[in-house]
Amino acid sequence: MDSDTLDRIRSNDHRTLSRVISQIENDGNISDSFFEEVHTSENQAIRIGITGPPGAGKSTLTNVLIQQFINEGKSVGVVAVDPTSPFTGGALLGDRVRMNNYIWNNNVFIRSMGSHGDLGGLARKTQDVGDILSASGKDVVIIETVGVGQGEHDVAKAVDLTLVILVPEFGDEIQMMKAGLIEIGDMFVINKSDREGAERLAQSLKSMLHTFTKKGKLEPPVFNTSADRNEGILDLYNGMNELLKVMEKEGILIQKQLDRHRNRVYNIIQDRLLKKFWTQEQLDHLEISINHLDTTQTSPHEVATSLLKKAHE
Repeated sequence: MDSDTLDRIRSNDHRTLSRVISQIENDGNISDSFFEEVHTSENQAIRIGITGPPGAGKSTLTNVLIQQFINEGKSVGVVAVDPTSPFTGGALLGDRVRMNNYIWNNNVFIRSMGSHGDLGGLARKTQDVGDILSASGKDVVIIETVGVGQGEHDVAKAVDLTLVILVPEFGDEIQMMKAGLIEIGDMFVINKSDREGAERLAQSLKSMLHTFTKKGKLEPPVFNTSADRNEGILDLYNGMNELLKVMEKEGILIQKQLDRHRNRVYNIIQDRLLKKFWTQEQLDHLEISINHLDTTQTSPHEVATSLLKKAHE
């Protein structure tokens, strides 16, 4: 990347943003010095994660939240992450087309991104993209993803504030929710609250959050919305801003950002060590060796140990 690319990012050139994000998504060869320059240019954008089960209305909710930020004079970058089809390699982009009404607004940048089945790498890539959007002057970066297990935990590690979106139909399953899901959410939103069971779910969720929230941590608030009707959105928006203020006052926000920074350093080093070890020659040798296995009699641990020994010889 040359200095002209950096200047274009800083001047919020959306064509350049798209090109650089594509390189990040496809593991393009981007120099460390480029990311170092990006880091010095960051606007310290607030990063918000939006996750939840398919069909919860996350894209609709994201769409109306974007409008709230615009009304406040803020610029927004959105990375909509979708699980990639294991068969075709294509991203399942859902109904993101509804956000196209912002396509000509220079204060809004929206990009869909496939996970390529790489959940761990997803966290790294979304954070790199967040850096790029922050350097372009965006005040808020929203990362929206389908909540399908580990992916939602990875997104929670990449943001300052995580919104978990549920629907009233989830009420029958609320008692089966794992504490892990409770722990990743800073706020819970029951969307499509015009449907039956919304208030019952809200009460059950508040009770569960009160029980599971660890001592010394903020108890996540619960909001009811109907994003397609634009109902409850202003309350949610104000609640987000209030919670961020409390998190900043209590030192929670800076601690989150510091933990994220430390974790990113750890992951970068881990990735580089793996790449250094797994040269193409090593990978080819490993594939040939594994394909030549014709029995299950030997323990997979023993086979792995043997192959690693050969790799070090």
